[in-house]
Amino acid sequence: MPNILAIIPARGGSKGLPGKNLRPLLGHPLLAYSVAAAKSSKWITRVICSTDDEAIAAAARKYGAETPFMRPAELAQDDTLDLPVFQHALAWLEKKEKWKADIVVQLRPTSPARPEGLVDQAVQMLLDDPKATAVRSICLAPANPFKMWRLDQSGAYMRNLIDVPGNPEPFNSPRQILPQAWWQTGLMDVVRADVIRRGSMTGARILPLKLDAKWAIDIDDAEALRRAGEAMLKLPCVTPGLRANLAGIRLVVLDVDGTLTPGTMYFGPKGEAMKRFHTHDGHGLKHIRAAGIEVAVITGENSLCTGSRMEKLAIKHYFPGVQNKLPVLRKLAAKLKVKLSEIAYMGDDDGDLICLRAVRDEGGLACAPLDATTCVLPVCNWISKFGGGRGAVRELCDLLLLARNSGKND
Repeated sequence: MPNILAIIPARGGSKGLPGKNLRPLLGHPLLAYSVAAAKSSKWITRVICSTDDEAIAAAARKYGAETPFMRPAELAQDDTLDLPVFQHALAWLEKKEKWKADIVVQLRPTSPARPEGLVDQAVQMLLDDPKATAVRSICLAPANPFKMWRLDQSGAYMRNLIDVPGNPEPFNSPRQILPQAWWQTGLMDVVRADVIRRGSMTGARILPLKLDAKWAIDIDDAEALRRAGEAMLKLPCVTPGLRANLAGIRLVVLDVDGTLTPGTMYFGPKGEAMKRFHTHDGHGLKHIRAAGIEVAVITGENSLCTGSRMEKLAIKHYFPGVQNKLPVLRKLAAKLKVKLSEIAYMGDDDGDLICLRAVRDEGGLACAPLDATTCVLPVCNWISKFGGGRGAVRELCDLLLLARNSGKND
């Protein structure tokens, strides 16, 4: 059996998205998805995280990776290439531990969406072809490079970016007669360790691991992170924990302030409280109830206006004035014969944390509006792109209905 080493490069500095490798994605830090992909492999012998950051190292160890060394600062700069980082890891393991890798798998944290079995497929491709030096994941290029341009040295005139033999004007040609172009996704690299030792991350004979473009997720800013979460809920990818079975959700449980409302309150001249609810949320709850999904509301407040809204929505499982929500949630689940894995719970503040964690850890859907507090967001495995009282609940309802209608879990 060859020694196959998975390396997860995760430096601490990131200007585009500060703290990127530890940013929460569906309830787990970003780098955890690369660790999970490596740990799911039957081939990989060791999984290490190369980092210069103590917090990243701690998170990597928590999810099952080794951190036998801290990466030197000079190898953790914005312009540091992969090659010296990987050469350092190989040399350190050989010198300090007398352990020598035969094959190296690179799993970048910024490309977290990997289908089950992808790592083993890539490793097997390299093992089956003794002449190959590396395997790289690719998908069809999202834009045709043969129709792209560069400026000449003067900057005054345009030149085609890539020449095509026998075709003097590829930019005027239909795409059907142009060569097929592939884009490297960064999702998966497998390379022979000796190739790295000799000074290359690929060598000359690179095998193509062809993937659908839906897997080409790359995270470099906050918006890309949000889009990744949306996409990965629908993809059967490797995750660090249990995945929610969206089509199997039977009960939706909601907080009120900050979830069904924006969290603001209005008071009349006599001290009477008023709250703002969103009609779209109400219609969404009506739709999921018609589809057979029960709805419950558990809130720490006990106001007349909230009670009126619940009566208007015909919510029969309404629990006001509850400070310790988990016992109420468990009692309701037992009454309805619903498992926590069949619950979608949406909350926005620390009063919901214990319920969110309980639901998530059992494989249910822990949800939050986009503007939930910073203590809640890292716990959740689904975050709405809308704020509380601004359509977050409706988006959740639509997601569950889509999963049921499509008959697909994720």
